[in-house]
Amino acid sequence: MELKIKGIYKHFKGDLYLVEDVGIHSETLEKFIIYRALYGDTKLWIRPYDEFFEEVNKNNQKYRFELQNIESKKEH
Repeated sequence: MELKIKGIYKHFKGDLYLVEDVGIHSETLEKFIIYRALYGDTKLWIRPYDEFFEEVNKNNQKYRFELQNIESKKEH
């Protein structure tokens, strides 16, 4: 699955998050997704890349995080 930087993703529990970037662990070279909560105090989180896209099949959602197609309300 392809990651969209600055994309808005929905967690299977319902909250929305903004993907900020991908980070690399300095010793293991493991990739981590860096994302920000779009609610409350807008904390910054990290999660292993593969876990971010893990299949969960919960709450009508196949993956842990799914990209949202949010259209502008502005008339073009």
